[in-house]
Amino acid sequence: MSAILNQAHKICTEHLLNAPASLNKHNKKWQLTFVTIYCSRTLFSLVNNHVSKEKIIKVSPTPPHVILTIPRENNSFKIDETALTDIVKEKKLEKLQQIGGVNGVASSLETSLDSGINGGAEDIAHRHEAFGSNTYKKPPSKSFFYFVVEAFKDLTILILLGCAALSLGFGIKENGLKDGWYDGGSIFVAVFLVIAVSAISNYRQNRQFDKLSKVSNNIQIDVIRGGRRQQISIFDIVVGDIVCLKIGDQVPADGLFLDGHSLQIDESSMTGESDHVEVNSTPNPFLISGTKVVDGYARMLVTSVGMNTTWGQMMSQLTGDNNEQTPLQVRLNKLTSAIGKVGLAVALLVLVVLLVRYFTGNTKDENGNTEFNGSSTKSNDIMNAVVGIVAAAVTIVVVAIPEGLPLAVTLTLAYSMKRMMADQAMVRQLSACETMGSATTICTDKTGTLTLNQMKVTKFWLGKETMDEVSSSVSSFIVNLIHRGVSLNTTGSVYRGSTGSGFEFSGSPTEKAILSWAVLEMKMDIEEMKRNFTILFVEAFNSQKKKSGVLIKKKEDNTVYVHWKGAAEMILAMCSSYYDASGVMKDLNEEERMEFKKIIQGMAASSLRCIAFAHKQVAETEEEDVKEKKKLEGENLTLLGIVGIKDPCRPGVKKAVEDCRYAGVNIKMITGDNVFTARAIATECGILRPDQDRESGAVVEGEEFRNYTPEERMEKVEKICVMARSSPFDKLLMVQCLKQKGHVVAVTGDGTNDAPALKEADIGLSMGIQGTEVAKGSSDIVILDDEFASVATVLKWGRCVYTNIQKFIQFQLTVNVAALVINFMAAISAGEVPLTAVQLLWVNLIMDTLGALALATEKPTEELMKKPPVGRTEPLITNIMWRNLLAQALYQIIVLLILQFSGESIFGVTEAVNDTLIFNTFVLCQVFNEFNARKLEKRNVFKGIHKNKLFLAIIGMTIVLQVVMVEFLKRFASTERLNWGQWGACIAMAAVSWPIGWIVKYIPIPERPIFSYLKWRKCT
Repeated sequence: MSAILNQAHKICTEHLLNAPASLNKHNKKWQLTFVTIYCSRTLFSLVNNHVSKEKIIKVSPTPPHVILTIPRENNSFKIDETALTDIVKEKKLEKLQQIGGVNGVASSLETSLDSGINGGAEDIAHRHEAFGSNTYKKPPSKSFFYFVVEAFKDLTILILLGCAALSLGFGIKENGLKDGWYDGGSIFVAVFLVIAVSAISNYRQNRQFDKLSKVSNNIQIDVIRGGRRQQISIFDIVVGDIVCLKIGDQVPADGLFLDGHSLQIDESSMTGESDHVEVNSTPNPFLISGTKVVDGYARMLVTSVGMNTTWGQMMSQLTGDNNEQTPLQVRLNKLTSAIGKVGLAVALLVLVVLLVRYFTGNTKDENGNTEFNGSSTKSNDIMNAVVGIVAAAVTIVVVAIPEGLPLAVTLTLAYSMKRMMADQAMVRQLSACETMGSATTICTDKTGTLTLNQMKVTKFWLGKETMDEVSSSVSSFIVNLIHRGVSLNTTGSVYRGSTGSGFEFSGSPTEKAILSWAVLEMKMDIEEMKRNFTILFVEAFNSQKKKSGVLIKKKEDNTVYVHWKGAAEMILAMCSSYYDASGVMKDLNEEERMEFKKIIQGMAASSLRCIAFAHKQVAETEEEDVKEKKKLEGENLTLLGIVGIKDPCRPGVKKAVEDCRYAGVNIKMITGDNVFTARAIATECGILRPDQDRESGAVVEGEEFRNYTPEERMEKVEKICVMARSSPFDKLLMVQCLKQKGHVVAVTGDGTNDAPALKEADIGLSMGIQGTEVAKGSSDIVILDDEFASVATVLKWGRCVYTNIQKFIQFQLTVNVAALVINFMAAISAGEVPLTAVQLLWVNLIMDTLGALALATEKPTEELMKKPPVGRTEPLITNIMWRNLLAQALYQIIVLLILQFSGESIFGVTEAVNDTLIFNTFVLCQVFNEFNARKLEKRNVFKGIHKNKLFLAIIGMTIVLQVVMVEFLKRFASTERLNWGQWGACIAMAAVSWPIGWIVKYIPIPERPIFSYLKWRKCT
């Protein structure tokens, strides 16, 4: 015990002696505090762990200004969280070297550089406690109260509230509290009801977008835990994890470069600098969260997560507001503005007419007395009358302005986004939902989209012979060379657990297929290869080069080799010799080169992807040349062999292609495979007919398309069905040409280099499984299962969104036209409006909110795929819609005006009951017309109605509420109770909407838009 105390005394004394002498009184106190804490902890540690003299830690002198960072009590790791975070954030290479470099950090974090962390539940929990989780604090979501306040900001609502307040005040003053509150109170209740429904709808839609945002941020990351490579959520990454990075990945946390090759990082999201940064062991091993991998591959050691990273701090400050307006919303806002101006003009005219009639003594009260008698009329009566007239005029404006249009778009987009998630499509940009409905051309990838992406090597050619039994019939020398070419030139990995368990292969589908073939059929031992060779330099694969190379040194004799792997015809072009099955090297003359080309073409015609391997021994000085030029030797190679990889077509892809074709959408396949493989797959999928070939212009290669003149490209682009051996630039060029021709283009992509084409397209569709984070970030919609059938489903949903909006526009404009004309004509002729402010607000609620909810949530039908796509310039309100809505509006106007002027004599009722009949008939007309709005062209409006339970529920709820309004809310709604006969008459008059809707659809209409010659068309 005394020895331990002496040792503690020595450490503390040493620390005090090393302290700077120039400390002032204040800093000496901090120095003493720090030393006391340190000495206490040292003594405690020595007593508990019996540390030997060899392990005494020398404490460095404290700086003049000391920041005391007290580590978490449960942090048993040998490194401080704050110091580690600071080293990576500030890129302090010297400090990193002082603590032993990357190896020292890994040791302190209890991470094995080969097998990663343990990965058990206890280990993960311990790391979470010590270093935090890879999540960041989000600003609180907008509350329900926020949307209530937003609803109150509507000018018409504020005017109505003002009128309600005045009416309430004058009513109570005139008639007392018991009877005087009804008029003003009724308007208040109606306005608050409209506000509540609007706020609830917007609040729910905002919550829906928040949920989708969480899903889109949940990126899958490759990590090594317990020696096994596996995929986990980005949110599950912990400090000490070893992460595998490849082209297109987002760096998921701050960390340090372990090993890898040609790693280029795009740090523009963090620094704003567009130049790519090279990351390596020295001088820059630092990887920052949120940056993107643009080239190469590597393994990184995670050092900071979540709020300890700059990216986490940035993300926590983003509000996540989505104020994006889609093109359809912009067009609807213009339409709303145009209709609002008409409504305002009508309301002003009604206001003027009613005020003139009142002040000229042409209006009478309930008892038949003239309301205005000059100076003898009380000021309170005048104010009451004026407020009533203003409220009626304002209410006309409320009804005239189709405020439900933006709500309908929001509802249908939110509903569609939710349903599309279930159909394996995640919407990132709202505008893509509606734009997809107008798509005229879809440019699709082959691998994984049209095919299953379940690759398997089915053919192996060595020399000019096909090898069925690889291990027994091939020279061991050749087998060894192929082992090197596969094991050392790959971004995949092989894992085998306990003895007797099977192998697990990870990497891209192509890499997994080749590794599986080499391990299981050629008996390759990947670990042995890595032990015997050192990788000097790597040229990583990307979709432009279509090949990858590696420079290796054999440890035994220091001989240096270059190995290449890639598209068979490209590797063949780099070769000047080949090996036959017995291992004899032969020259590759032109005649034999043609034979190899025929072999490749034959395999490609059988829908096989052809991958070739080649190698060459190079001089030892090559290592320095490569590091200087950053490019591998690629000439005079020796061909080792060619493998054919089969990737079957997806089962439902042919039908999906047929559906798109039937819907008037052209499908073009753009692939990096050679022309023979591309043609075989395209024919199998139904994209290409058997009689279409290169001569007809339906099949081209990327280079050929690239070399056309601009005029030739524009002439031929629409005929092209398949583009093989294409680069990302070729895909971009095709998209640009198609857009210039007036097409609405959707493009699928999965690679980093596809980003320009995805951004250029009207709708970018990235792949959720194979797609890189760069591709997903550039796209509008992520296809979660990578299937083309899901692309066809997105097309159907896009058309559904557009059609649902058109249905609602037809429904709402019918109400707008009818309400405006009836109120205007009644005001001009009779001096009063038949519908009160409360009644008009109730109609507004039915058509704005409930109508939007009923019509905006119709599911897509097969009929949608039988119509041609909607062009860019077609009006939102079509001739068909004008025909339907004008017929219904005209009928409603005629019926209601007859009731207005002759209803009392026809039914033998009082004026109050007649007004109730007008209100009831008007509302029921909208209920019946809501059924008509379900089908714009089809006569059978009831088809599939049993599937839309929400529609039926809303109709039922509207009818029940209407009965309550008429029968039980007499004072609130200014109504009188109706008998069974009167209800029957109202229903009969409203039901005529159905036969009218059926008959009117027989009327032929011109193709040219009715308002094509008017400037007002721009608003539609």
